[in-house]
Amino acid sequence: MPPQTRTVRAERHGPHRGLGRGREGRGLARRPGRRRHRRSGRWRMLLSPIPVIIVLMVLIISGLVAERITGVTVLPSGLTEGLRPPPRKFPVLAASEPVSVASQAIRLDAPVHSLGLAPDGTIAAPSAEQADEAGWYRDGPTPGQYGPSVIVGHVDTRTGPAVFHNLNRLRAGDRVEVTRQDNSVAIFEVNTTKTYDKAQIPADEVYGDFSRPGLRLITCGGRWVGGSLGYADNLIVFASLVGSRQA
Repeated sequence: MPPQTRTVRAERHGPHRGLGRGREGRGLARRPGRRRHRRSGRWRMLLSPIPVIIVLMVLIISGLVAERITGVTVLPSGLTEGLRPPPRKFPVLAASEPVSVASQAIRLDAPVHSLGLAPDGTIAAPSAEQADEAGWYRDGPTPGQYGPSVIVGHVDTRTGPAVFHNLNRLRAGDRVEVTRQDNSVAIFEVNTTKTYDKAQIPADEVYGDFSRPGLRLITCGGRWVGGSLGYADNLIVFASLVGSRQA
């Protein structure tokens, strides 16, 4: 049955005080005065800007090392402006509509045609006669452009398996290739596969990530409930563009 998907478009120190100059006080005050002078000197050294800068640099460098190892940001962006390495580069392709989708990992190789919205506002599914074809949502990005390009397909029909029958076998790291009209092939790498109740799909996560070129492969999953809903869930594959080549 077809997938059912809906688009939804962070003390100040007092002055140093000298002792009295009287004959009686001079001998008693001299040694404590020298100790106090040395103590004040130590405080001036600790409050000097040079040690403070050194400590800050050590902290910043330690934080940057921790970020590189763990992948977690621990320092304010303003503090490390110009120090962090640039983000990982990724390709971006010009617009070109998809004509086929393939993945050796699940022996997928199928033509792709364009789809719009159904009357109820969901992405229209391929017709039963096109169960062996996938459908690209034409009002979204083409594969390789910024944002998530959405390709949907049936998991099965009344007569047997359909184009995305094995979609649940895709794993992180698997490759999906989309051939485009300009004779280029957009190469995507699977990030994750998730299953959602059709009534609780996180639209921003699925359709709203425009941080880089992405791909969403969507089909049905879960238990069969019948009626207009068919299966209770949607299986969604999240993938990112990692390269391209000529067909």
